[in-house]
Amino acid sequence: MDPKLLTAAELGVRLEIVGGIPLWEAQPLYKHQKTIDRIRATIKPGRTGCACVHAADVYISFPDGSLKRPDIALFCQEPVEEDEPIRLIPEAVIEVISKGYEYKDLEIGPNFYLAQGIKDVLVCNPYTLVVLHVRRDGAAHYVSPVEISLECGCSVVV
Repeated sequence: MDPKLLTAAELGVRLEIVGGIPLWEAQPLYKHQKTIDRIRATIKPGRTGCACVHAADVYISFPDGSLKRPDIALFCQEPVEEDEPIRLIPEAVIEVISKGYEYKDLEIGPNFYLAQGIKDVLVCNPYTLVVLHVRRDGAAHYVSPVEISLECGCSVVV
């Protein structure tokens, strides 16, 4: 097959567009996926009526034209899009760092997500166990495992 016709998945990369700039990273490894599964298993709805729907590695289309695939996106209601990128803005996102792609998750991601109206951004480093929690009013660092209450009322252990 002509390599120019291969899809991103066939090449083993994930593609995103942030502020008009294409970003790519290698497909995640098993440790990365295990961390996502462990975190998703701890997500609990709060008392605010948020359904705490969470999805892993789905495309989200943002109003500025950006297209991102957070490791975990949390919504207060079920997104209606099933066969196209989700347009509903998540209440929170959780990114799990992959070696070699720290800059994307630590420097680009949090500011982008906050600018799009996402209330909580969590970045987990499974190698150092450092957890960064960013909100509009500031940032905090924790050591995993830590239970975090999100603005939507849900909680998660990262």
